[in-house]
Amino acid sequence: MNKPVLVVLAAGMGSRYGGLKQIDPVGPDGELIIDYSIYDAMRAGFKKVVFIIKHEMEEDFKEIIGNRMAQNIEVAYAFQEIENTPEGYTPAKERVKPWGTAHALMSLNGIVDGPFCVINADDYYGPNAYKAIYEFLTTRQPENGKDHFCMVGYLIENTVTDKGSVARGICTENKDGYLVNIVERTKIERTDNGARFTENGGAVWHDLPRGTLVSMNFWGLGGSFLYETEAGFSAFLEKNLPINPLKCEYLLPTVIDTMIQNGKADVKILSSKDRWYGVTYREDKDGVMKAIAGMHADGLYPTPLWGNIKR
Repeated sequence: MNKPVLVVLAAGMGSRYGGLKQIDPVGPDGELIIDYSIYDAMRAGFKKVVFIIKHEMEEDFKEIIGNRMAQNIEVAYAFQEIENTPEGYTPAKERVKPWGTAHALMSLNGIVDGPFCVINADDYYGPNAYKAIYEFLTTRQPENGKDHFCMVGYLIENTVTDKGSVARGICTENKDGYLVNIVERTKIERTDNGARFTENGGAVWHDLPRGTLVSMNFWGLGGSFLYETEAGFSAFLEKNLPINPLKCEYLLPTVIDTMIQNGKADVKILSSKDRWYGVTYREDKDGVMKAIAGMHADGLYPTPLWGNIKR
């Protein structure tokens, strides 16, 4: 079996931060959150990373991130482009938003041909998650026509910010620890007892108690996922383009859920008690920097992270 590959969803970095050159360092030697992700993945056993980006950000991305990472780990690139649609489907000229995370992974065809781990570029997941997912991917064996995937589930109270609302995939698991379904909630806020979400602008809120498992887009997948994703894209466009041509998104959890319901895959939930960190809002940065400084002080990471390798 081919060794697992780390896949980093980074095509949205430029728009999210207002331009790659404005990405803020969070580590004591100017490290970015993505530096810690690559470092933790390497310690877990990953030897190759594929960055999914857009062509127009390639030069900046390589200058700020890619070329440095290539000094430590094998690096490859895949490109998510709005124009990458099936024959007969032409994006509206006004559309600037990419087609979503599942569409991004379609760009891996021809680049990844074995098990892979998917992460967001701007989320800190903690080292234990990478160890667990690497072990799963190196031992998984599809059987009886069903593929075996995994995801790292986080406790809701470890993934919300005090600075505003967030979007999370709320997970339901069965007694054996497998994912039953995942429902995306786009407006979740922290509370004293965990969190709460609303679907109607705050008119009604629903509690999410402490211990609720959520997805942070940290998945362990196999080659069949890429096939199913590409196979389902036309149906997605047929259904959603007439409704929301400029902003509809083909999402990874949607494909996963379809495969589960159709009996084509199961998903083992690997629970993590690590705290997630990310700069969802600019005001989050100080808290993230303090947390990472504490990790360096405790010896979890060396200072500087990459030794003599300069940014």
